[in-house]
Amino acid sequence: MTGMELIGLDQIEAAAKLVGPAVRRTPLVAARVLSERTGHEVRLKCENLQRTGSFKPRGAYNRIANLSEDERRHGVVAASAGNHAQGVAWAAASLGIASTVFMPIGASLPKLVATRAYGATVHQVGETVDQSLTAAIQFAEQTGAILIHPFDHPDIVAGQATVGVELLEQLPEVDTVIVPTGGGGLLAGVAVALEYLAPQVRVVGVQAARAAAWPGSLEAGEPVALERMSTMADGIAVGRPGEVPFAHVAGRVSQIVTVDEDALSRAMLLCMERAKLIVEPAGAAAVAALMTYDADELGIGGPVCAILSGGNVDPLLLTRLIGHGLGAAGRYLVLRVTISDLPGSLGRLLAEIGRTGASVFEIAHSRTGAGLAVDEAEVSLTLETRGPTHRDEVIEALATAGYTVRVQE
Repeated sequence: MTGMELIGLDQIEAAAKLVGPAVRRTPLVAARVLSERTGHEVRLKCENLQRTGSFKPRGAYNRIANLSEDERRHGVVAASAGNHAQGVAWAAASLGIASTVFMPIGASLPKLVATRAYGATVHQVGETVDQSLTAAIQFAEQTGAILIHPFDHPDIVAGQATVGVELLEQLPEVDTVIVPTGGGGLLAGVAVALEYLAPQVRVVGVQAARAAAWPGSLEAGEPVALERMSTMADGIAVGRPGEVPFAHVAGRVSQIVTVDEDALSRAMLLCMERAKLIVEPAGAAAVAALMTYDADELGIGGPVCAILSGGNVDPLLLTRLIGHGLGAAGRYLVLRVTISDLPGSLGRLLAEIGRTGASVFEIAHSRTGAGLAVDEAEVSLTLETRGPTHRDEVIEALATAGYTVRVQE
């Protein structure tokens, strides 16, 4: 891809001076379990602890702060279902500028409330972000408000580049930086900042396998739209890379990898249990990559920084995702067990489970299941286990005891 003017080091340094005092300098947290797995020191860059709960205010603040006085008079407008909405609302309010945000009708209530709390006027329009974006563009044309794109603008990329500047100051010896990737603003910013300041550092982008537009786009040499996508990682579910990020990523990023839904949920669980950090599925993508690929596959040769890009997750969704993560980690086991319909049969089954050391989380008993004989009953069980090995031991113990067991995946 040619003809796109790339941002320079002077723009990145200007963004760092402008954005630095306004946002939080997020910490680097050691991740011992990932260090042990990779054989290299792993640090987590906690943008989930950033203002508004994600890295988005960096780019939004830089973009809005660079508007002229004339442009500011009509305010700014954005379309988003979550993190970008909050980033624009906060940045605009911090700079004394009116903001309007269009969000889908189905946007989660916590994100809706937070965006309004940061000072934006919110309109819910359409079923998807694309439909909300159409409404935002119309609003901009009618009112003169400046549209703040979530990733496709040089000032946005320069603002996100401050993550790279900051982490290099915190971990000068970093060898590899792993970045959750959707439209590409954060990946482009980190990649171009490190190309100027530490060109020896590898930059690896991570996408959800079910929303991976970058591999095909890089192969084609231009942004290519996906026909469909479906992932829990809504923060990186972008169907087409941005033109500006693409120009900065092509030739500057060492590798793009993908991770599946199980890996994302297990990564969220690891962040909560081991690092004591609440991270949304998109924000956990870099950790998921470290849990999916070994060090050689990622080209790691020294200290690693995995960026946790956001932590805004609906509590109700979080509950479901924790369950999914426990199942993916082999710590939930869902079984259907056939027993005789005689007094004491259920008690004997539970006693056998107790001997395995598993804990019963949920149980349901039925005499009317399909395929059951008149003298049989079926017990549906959700068990808590200690991991995949223990899970297999429980199944084997029940089979050895003579039970017909069906495992629900």
